[in-house]
Formats: sequence, structure tokens, C-alpha cells
Amino acid sequence: MLRRALFRARLSEEDVAAHLGVDPKTVRRWLEGRLPYPRHRQAVSRLVEADESDLWPGVHTVRVARSWPEDIKAVYPHRWTVPHAVWHELFESAQHEIDILAYSALFLAEDIGLLDVFVRKARAGVLVRIALGGPHSTDVAARGAKEGIDDAAVVKIRNALMLYKPLLIAGRVEIRVHHAALYNSLYRADDDLFVNQHTYGVSAADAPVIHLRRAGSAGIFDSYIDSFIRIWSAARIIRSPC
Repeated sequence: MLRRALFRARLSEEDVAAHLGVDPKTVRRWLEGRLPYPRHRQAVSRLVEADESDLWPGVHTVRVARSWPEDIKAVYPHRWTVPHAVWHELFESAQHEIDILAYSALFLAEDIGLLDVFVRKARAGVLVRIALGGPHSTDVAARGAKEGIDDAAVVKIRNALMLYKPLLIAGRVEIRVHHAALYNSLYRADDDLFVNQHTYGVSAADAPVIHLRRAGSAGIFDSYIDSFIRIWSAARIIRSPC
């Protein structure tokens, strides 16, 4: 870390102290584990040409603690970077409710293992609510145009509905179609929520995903759930599993 970086740069404690205008004893305390002030970390990083988090591994934790709300547990740069096992862990953890709000959520519907999880959870008493875009919705057509897939968006929804509808036989599964303009897709299991951002001109699979966990009332988590409830309440019920 810092000591190795100074060795590679052929710098002594005194050299660093002279460059930064601090006492050599201060540099020695840094080498012994004390975290420097941000301005000193930046100066040392430039001096040895290394990233702060490489010199002081604990700095990442400090940054996260200071900048992330308590609700945020993880951020994935793209939906496709969320490990397959994480999606399964999310829905397997549900004891009370599973909510899905998207245009198609086809990537989940094509996962036979996850469909089995939904059926098993529903039969165990978990409420499963799935809200997908209406195939004739103008917002669906607009989303397809923005992503450059045009009518394929409608095809994806029809395929997803075909795959999800057999779940209705499980009992506590409800499927509805909405006509809302979505700014995010939501995937919830009790107090855990994955928010898939919708970014103009970018497919949902390439857009970021934020993992939220409810950290109390009136937090970020609840803002998204309120959005889900409003859309769900206005959506049309799909009754037939055929």
C-alpha cells in the first residue's frame, strides 16, 4: 500500500514531507495506518501516481459512508452485471411479497428456475404481483423507438405475458398490464428492491441497477414503492392463465 508505493517511487518519508509541506512525523503516522486528510491523500496519490483506494483501502468505505443514503446497498453499472445468483437470492428471500414493475421483464420470464421460485413462493403464501406494459400502449411504442428496437418491444411484452400467465394457477399471483411511462423498472422482495434505471437511447439491460433496502419510513425505498402502488392500482387485471 502506501509504504510499497513510496518504495516503488523511490521516495523517503522526508521526500514526501518536503513535497507536501508537512512534518516527517506526520508522514510516518500515515505509514503506520492513520488516514490523511483528503487534500493530503490527493497530493500523495499524484506524487506516487496511484489511486487513493490503492494506497488506503479504507478510503472507499469512508466515501461510501459519506455519500450513499442508508437505503442504498449496491450499485451495478448495467443490469447484465447483476449476477444470476443475485436475482435468485433476491426472490428466494421473499417471505411476504414479490413485486415486479417493468415493460416486459422478459429476462426473468425466460428463467425457468425463477418461474419455479415464483410458483413455490406463491404456494407458500407470498403475494406475487407482476405489472407489465400494455402491448398497445403508446409509451411502449415510444420506449421501443428510443431503444432502436421499434416493434420488438411489443413482441417482448407478448412473449413475457405468455410465459408469466401460467403462474396464475399458483394462487397468490396477480398479473396486470399498465399504460404508464416508466422511468425505472422495479423488482422487489419484501424490504429489498432492485431499481433498473431507464436511460434514453439505452436498453434496460445496459442501464444501471440500484439495490435498495428499506431503512425506515419515508426513505428512498418507500418512494419507489409508492410509485409501484399507483401504477398497480390503475393497471388492468389479467385473469386467464391461458
